[in-house]
Amino acid sequence: MNRPETMTIQQKKKKRGKIRVDDLQLFALSLPTTIWYLLFCYIPMFGILIAFKKYKVAPGKGFLWSLIHNSPWCGLDNFKFLFSSNMKTTVAMFRNTVGYNIVFIVLNIVIPVALAILISHLYSKRLAKVCQTAIFLPHFLSWVVVGYFVYAFLATNEGLVNNVLISMGINPIRWYQKEAIGYWPFILVFLNVWKNMGYNMIVYMASINGIDGSLYEAAVIDGASKHQQTRYITLPLLKPVIIIMFIMAVGRIFNSDFGLFYRTTRNSSGLYNAFVTLDVYVYNSLFKSTIPTYGYASAAGFIQSVLGCLTLLAANAIVSKVDKENAFF
Repeated sequence: MNRPETMTIQQKKKKRGKIRVDDLQLFALSLPTTIWYLLFCYIPMFGILIAFKKYKVAPGKGFLWSLIHNSPWCGLDNFKFLFSSNMKTTVAMFRNTVGYNIVFIVLNIVIPVALAILISHLYSKRLAKVCQTAIFLPHFLSWVVVGYFVYAFLATNEGLVNNVLISMGINPIRWYQKEAIGYWPFILVFLNVWKNMGYNMIVYMASINGIDGSLYEAAVIDGASKHQQTRYITLPLLKPVIIIMFIMAVGRIFNSDFGLFYRTTRNSSGLYNAFVTLDVYVYNSLFKSTIPTYGYASAAGFIQSVLGCLTLLAANAIVSKVDKENAFF
């Protein structure tokens, strides 16, 4: 019996370097996404120059001409405005941006994972679909709509909450004034979790549905309870997805949901220290200025990107020390 001749190293390299039909199909499949990233993520990075220039629009000229020929360099002046206000506002701005996001990261992992596991254990598939849809629906609501709903509940004179308080003989609360500032951190956290937990839950539900059912069947035969199945099968297999979602969320820790903090609070001056974040501060600074300074927004975006990248690398480094297989790189 003749044995097939073993391939030499050069033949293997030649075979690997040959373009196959499958490679072309995968390339064609990824091409639209690649083009989208080039057009909307990489080419606009040229605009980072605005952060270091005093951008002025030249009448009758295009953006590039105005940026290169009509906008003088200003060094780090655009970055100084972030710290030009009083120290109390600066501290509140960074405290709220990072503090809220830390709470959001924890709750938007714990609650969706718990809901996904609970719904996956329902015997009625129809009930599971109804619950899944009901929890997912708030994700499609705009913060403008949510802000009006919140106002309907918390309006001083006609709000539902104050009407209930009055009927109980309790003095109404002016929710959009300084006296109610202590309530708003809890309100903002609740609204963020309520709106986003459905989307995050879908991600974990998809991962749970992808788990091999024979593992649960073997666990049932061995007498494992639902709690034991969750602890020793579901959670360990969900860990890679949880880690990926955690690292991605950490990369956005210096960004804030502008609609949540601006629309639901109605940009009330009395609540400013409770909801001011980096994005809200930049927006208010631009509109308070008599002459729009586009460099402010560009500088703030640059800081957010750099700090987000550093926190992303730090989170990935920590994960790689604990569980190297599930780290990004």
